[in-house]
Amino acid sequence: MADTLFAPPLTACPKRMVFGPCGGARSDGTCELDAALPCPWCDPEDPVGLRVWPGPTPTPVPVRAPAVLTDLSVPPYDLAALREALALLAPVSDALLVGEHHHRPDFPPTMMTAEILAADAQPWITLTCRDRNRVVLEQEVAGLAALGAGGALCVTGDGRGHDVRPEATQVFDLDSTRLTHLAASAGLPAAVAVAPAAPPAALRPAALAEKQRAGACLAVANHVGSPHALASFLDAARAAGADLPVVAGVAVYTDERSAAVLAAFPGLALDAEAVAAVLAAPDPREAGIAAAVAEAEALLAVPGVVGVNLSGLASADGWRAGAEVKAEVAARLNERQ
Repeated sequence: MADTLFAPPLTACPKRMVFGPCGGARSDGTCELDAALPCPWCDPEDPVGLRVWPGPTPTPVPVRAPAVLTDLSVPPYDLAALREALALLAPVSDALLVGEHHHRPDFPPTMMTAEILAADAQPWITLTCRDRNRVVLEQEVAGLAALGAGGALCVTGDGRGHDVRPEATQVFDLDSTRLTHLAASAGLPAAVAVAPAAPPAALRPAALAEKQRAGACLAVANHVGSPHALASFLDAARAAGADLPVVAGVAVYTDERSAAVLAAFPGLALDAEAVAAVLAAPDPREAGIAAAVAEAEALLAVPGVVGVNLSGLASADGWRAGAEVKAEVAARLNERQ
């Protein structure tokens, strides 16, 4: 494991990845961190190609895949808001996903885990490599495993927002594949993010298979334009050797701002007709909730999909309104199961 974790990074990648691509490649194939720099995995003139996981593969970690995984979105460093959101979301969600936002740091992962467990919910915690070297990542993994977190979503991470601590360095000491191996080797269920719509699309099915070989036991898919697009991607991934269960992203939006926030992320694709229909509806809130439920049900019918991830701002009216929208979507899905 040590040789693999300490493998030399790709010098052309600003995130110092060994196993790529990340999910942040822009639609034109440029790097998320520098729009003037071609992503090395996307460069048609000098493509890197897929880097194969050299082994070993950890012993599979048992995982309880959530049928409804809800994003937990609250103001940073606000314990009262966190507990209020948990009171809304925990009763209707199989698990709660704690993100790690590039523009606003928050409480540490172990504290978030403890709060979610205290609310009688299953925590899934996003770990990124942007702000932590491998020693700190080992500490985070050990803490999450000791507390009994449902698992870690292991991602390389977005670049930090330009207005957030510009004097602090960005680490990128590991990438998502090596972090996945670290977590799985410690006995912590490791999930990985999948970006079917991000370039280079041809590499991504096989890259998912390599992440499974590194230790991933669950995949969380970013939003796609249609269930058919996700089904086609998963067919290709199975052909490449990936057979891990998938939680599919469901876009939750009820107004122009919450839709625009989702559309702005690299690697995400939304159904433009569905967005237009919600925004034009007499009651956009109700229309957005109904659209999210319909999308979730369609995605759950895709072979290999075992759950859905309710994600997005959900409402421009603040974190509580967004939590209420997601709670309503989750409650309706529970009624139909």
